[in-house]
Amino acid sequence: MTLEEKVNKDLVVAMKAKDEVTLRGIRAIKSLIQLAKTDGTGQAIDETREVQMLQKLVKTRQESMEIYEKNNRPELAQIEREEIAVIRKYLPAMLEGAELEAIIQKIITETGAESAKDMGKVMGAANKQLAGKAEGRAISEIVKRLLG
Repeated sequence: MTLEEKVNKDLVVAMKAKDEVTLRGIRAIKSLIQLAKTDGTGQAIDETREVQMLQKLVKTRQESMEIYEKNNRPELAQIEREEIAVIRKYLPAMLEGAELEAIIQKIITETGAESAKDMGKVMGAANKQLAGKAEGRAISEIVKRLLG
């Protein structure tokens, strides 16, 4: 089942349940899919692109949430937090913690990186290997710590 099919099915369920929080999140995903289909690039929406699109959607929501919290707008931050939770249900499980660190350590060994000067080389390999499996920010923090 494609992301679009799953979203359409879940949209109907959320509408029947009158679940406004889920509806907001699903409508954001549906809008994103529609924009991708009509962006003029002719690029197929495969699983990798679906994950990238959803990650971008989560990232923008997180950035907005941080801005709202900084400006003392907890009610708006809560809306973003709720939408992030809905969108994340459609993303594959992300690698975190020790598991992610072990993979990055292996990449560091494979690339022969020894210091922070080699961070670009490690980040390139890590982002390529972990695309859609881990957040870029988490990868960057671990690489900095391991090379620092």
